[in-house]
Amino acid sequence: MQYLKLATALVLLPCVLSFNVDDKNGETFNGPLEDMFGYSVQQFENSEGKWVLIGSPLAGQPAKRTGDVYKCRVGQGPNPRCIKLELPENTTIPNLHEVKENMTMGTTLVTNPQGGFLACGPQYGYMCGQQTYISGVCTNVSSTFQVLNSFAPAVQECAKELDIVMVLDGSNSIWPWTSIIDFLVKFLKNIEIGVGIVSYGEEVTHNVNLSQFDTTQSLLAKVKKLPQQTGFKTMTALGIDTARKEAFTVERGARPGVKKVMIIVTDGESHDFYNLDKVIKECEEDDIERFGIAVLGDYNRNNRSIKEVKKFIEEIQSISSDPVGDHFFNVSDEFALLNIVDALGSRIFALEATSGNYTSSFEMEMSQAGFSAHTSKEGVMLGAVGGTVVPLNADFQDPLDERKESLAGYVGYAVQSASTPNGELYITGAPRYNHTGRVIVYKLDGEIITVTQVLKGEQIGSYFGSVLQTVDVDQDSYTDILLVGAPMFMGPEREEQGQVYVYKLNEKGLFEHQTTLKPDNQTCCTSAHSNGCTIININGPCGARFGTAIAEVSDLDLDGNRDVAIGAPLENDHKGAVYVYHGAKKTIKEKYVQRIPGPGDGVKTKFFGQSIHGVMDLNGDGIIDITIGGLGGASLFWSKDVAELYANMTFDPNKINLQQPSEDCVLGERATVCVKTRVCFSYSVKSEKDHTNLGTAIKYNLTLDSLRAKSRAAFVNPDDKSERKVQVTANIIDALCLEHSFANLDFRDPIMISLEFGLAEDTGPVLDGDLPTSLNKTIPLVDCGSDDKCIADLSLKAVNNFPILSSLVIKANKEKFHVLITIRNSQDNAYNTKVMLSFTENINYVKVKANDKVCSLNNTKVECAVGYPFLKSNVEEVFEILFEVNPAHVWKEIQINVTATRYSKPWCHSFDLFSQDSPHSNNGYDRHMKEDHIIVKEGEQYPSIFNHTSVIGEEVKIIYMVRPTYCRPCHIRDLINPLKINNNNTHTINPKKETLSVFLVGCKDHPCKSFVCSIPHVNNSQVNVTFRVWKPTFIKAEFSSLHMIVNATLENLNTDLFVLSATNYARDVKIQVSKEALGGIPLWIIIVSILIGLLILALVIFALWKVCVCLQPSVCLCLQGTNNRLYIGSSQIEQ
Repeated sequence: MQYLKLATALVLLPCVLSFNVDDKNGETFNGPLEDMFGYSVQQFENSEGKWVLIGSPLAGQPAKRTGDVYKCRVGQGPNPRCIKLELPENTTIPNLHEVKENMTMGTTLVTNPQGGFLACGPQYGYMCGQQTYISGVCTNVSSTFQVLNSFAPAVQECAKELDIVMVLDGSNSIWPWTSIIDFLVKFLKNIEIGVGIVSYGEEVTHNVNLSQFDTTQSLLAKVKKLPQQTGFKTMTALGIDTARKEAFTVERGARPGVKKVMIIVTDGESHDFYNLDKVIKECEEDDIERFGIAVLGDYNRNNRSIKEVKKFIEEIQSISSDPVGDHFFNVSDEFALLNIVDALGSRIFALEATSGNYTSSFEMEMSQAGFSAHTSKEGVMLGAVGGTVVPLNADFQDPLDERKESLAGYVGYAVQSASTPNGELYITGAPRYNHTGRVIVYKLDGEIITVTQVLKGEQIGSYFGSVLQTVDVDQDSYTDILLVGAPMFMGPEREEQGQVYVYKLNEKGLFEHQTTLKPDNQTCCTSAHSNGCTIININGPCGARFGTAIAEVSDLDLDGNRDVAIGAPLENDHKGAVYVYHGAKKTIKEKYVQRIPGPGDGVKTKFFGQSIHGVMDLNGDGIIDITIGGLGGASLFWSKDVAELYANMTFDPNKINLQQPSEDCVLGERATVCVKTRVCFSYSVKSEKDHTNLGTAIKYNLTLDSLRAKSRAAFVNPDDKSERKVQVTANIIDALCLEHSFANLDFRDPIMISLEFGLAEDTGPVLDGDLPTSLNKTIPLVDCGSDDKCIADLSLKAVNNFPILSSLVIKANKEKFHVLITIRNSQDNAYNTKVMLSFTENINYVKVKANDKVCSLNNTKVECAVGYPFLKSNVEEVFEILFEVNPAHVWKEIQINVTATRYSKPWCHSFDLFSQDSPHSNNGYDRHMKEDHIIVKEGEQYPSIFNHTSVIGEEVKIIYMVRPTYCRPCHIRDLINPLKINNNNTHTINPKKETLSVFLVGCKDHPCKSFVCSIPHVNNSQVNVTFRVWKPTFIKAEFSSLHMIVNATLENLNTDLFVLSATNYARDVKIQVSKEALGGIPLWIIIVSILIGLLILALVIFALWKVCVCLQPSVCLCLQGTNNRLYIGSSQIEQ
């Protein structure tokens, strides 16, 4: 029987999904994409009805895009109309020269818990003199859409107007004078404030008084005709002192209380330098701010030394106000004065908007207050990304030295607050701080700021901290978690996937990182990967930007916990998507429950998920709805009610007795037991709305024997085609019960009944995702004790038919053996009892010796059923299993594991059937030769009388390896030194000069000498055989090269053993003998050798020459098995 791992294949019910935001029905509000309609959204309610507020920061005429906010009434039908509130027209800050163009009204929307809402335009500006400063503005709007008041907290009072006097060096060294005129014209044409001009050389002249001209045009006409003062001396101290005393007087047009500014332009050191310290001190006492411009034209034209240039620059710096870096300029010549006009103008005009004497002392002038906003218990928090934090401290940024870093960090990009038992925490994000971003958590005690924690980003450019959201998950009035968005966090393919960090607020009031949320991986739309992408969006920003918007949503699934929605506006080729996460206890679940895809086309409506708000029930069904904005539109999604559906199953009879079949219950012509299954459901919804008598449709599947591939039961007269399963759809109001009957085909063990259920339609409520949607029950069997559990006591015994295992050797004609199995049950009936045998691959299953037993084989496992349908109490069964040896796998041990089971509860018996030396012959056999090539030199000298075998020739050693091994000498009789050569018995040689034409000399065609070695049953063996070649024969003979063959053969004399490999028992060794001519090989020999080589293909001439071969015995010979014999033979060539 085959089992399924989890459950039988069932039809999945489409109604068990736990998310309850209806993304198919709702309302859509469309607007111009170019106006960024949908950038921000808020749900709103007043006495007139329910609304969706939509921000459109670029609304308006192209030349004056002020932005605005639209109100869209909910429930208008398929084409709802939105009305512009015209907030910029009614937004004003008194006593300011306002600049409303491109003020981006509607960038930020925040509803007021006491009624009404707040709308902000962070690009709102005002002018101080000629300078425009972007401070931002917010407008309080009542519940009836009337502007109550506007405020711009970052606006600073403009400083008083300026009186500027220009002190010009008109000495003869200034050349050309027209360059000075051009500088004055360019500088003065954009000035609408009082300007006086004083020129000096040896004397001082008042050219223009402060109040002399009413218009800039008349002033410029005068300046264009301004003559050069001339003179051979540069009386700079006199010029400055005269301007201080006379130019800033009421008689010459100076205005009382107006800030005084003096600009000194000179091209050389003063001749009255000894008066400069006194004059500058008096200027400081009169509060005159001074700008010094050093013109180096004369120094460059006359090739003055570096020392002289340095001295001149130091003098002009000394007459400039502090900080010198903001008040001193130097140019290479008169023509270069035009290059500093803009910089000089910016620094001077900046004085109109600052209260101090520092031209760079900006704090809130470019703050963009209202870029972010948040309502807390203490009031409204506004983020000002372009401003500084006052008072400054080391945790925010250091004054002056880190001002640029703090501005570039975008402190205030996002703001939030967290409620704790110890008071309120305030949170702000700086997404560009140190390029990785950070979040600052602080407390306020009056005007004292105490930073309690800093959270740091981990990736450069991820914009960590650009989005913040605190959530009170369990609604106990205290914050549980903080979510920090990093929407530009790069994925593995350098796409902006984005991610959101979840921090849990601990008891100490500190945030601890808990988990990181990530979107589904998105593929970028590029020219190389453009499948499914629109042409417009190819090569645009890609990824998801998950975390661009994060919103706390008020309990969508009605479980008492607040939920979270996170926007990913770049997903799906810029169509966008929103992920919904359910709250759980004091945090949120890591896996999102729903992903809402953007309804737009990615072209006219795109970036769905740019803004999210969900705090109100807008359709009156008692459930919070969610509003999601993109660019070009916003969508309102209804939330579905959440239903609770409980199920139960009961059986009649509740126990099965197979020995007593049910009356009139026949299946397959066999009486069996029938069971009635009663399925009951209870249904309710969570919302406060009255759902009495509405009801709904449910659908369920009832499956028999669900854990098996083939069921052992079947329904009686099933409605569908499947005998093991029924599918039912029914209506339910509060409760419902239905009955089904099934019959048992085979009941060796209890049967499991599985119930899967859910709602039949997706138009109504959705099921609570925390409740089960399936139920499994097992019908117990009778006679199994008071607890309905059969507790059997199986004993198992397994023995083989060999009495003495230690001496067992399997012969070729006795390769089969059997195992005797004895199994006994001493307690309750053992249902579905089986005996399973698993064995090693060196044996094969043959059969079972019992007529009433059925066994099945699966590779190296045998399963035998014992008893039907159960093994009764106090019953014993005995049977034999027959095996045979498998020669394909030779192992030292044969192992068999025997297991008895019932209800998948095993009793094991494991043993090694055989544990002895291998019951087969598997001789390993190989040979090794130390030297297989003998070289004989032409004309080599040798003794005529041999008195020792060592002078016969070189030794040829052959080693034969035989496994197993045993030391045993070989009996080779007279083969060793057959001529008996020694000192007392010498041998005289007289070899003949002859031609050797046989190239291969072996035992096949020539007589050989041989010897035999018998090897006992041991492990490993080594046979060492040493030959000596009768060298004089080859020295005298005429030949080039030949081979002699030495043959060795291994035989097994015991025919009863299995011989596993008899094909490789012969080993041949070739010994090559070559002759080397003295003084090189003659040409004629080379020619003859080539001709002979060609003739060998057609003709082979055999010649037999005998040579005496002497042998020395080896030390030992070893071989596994009994009565093995080794034959070694070699060919001979006569001497």
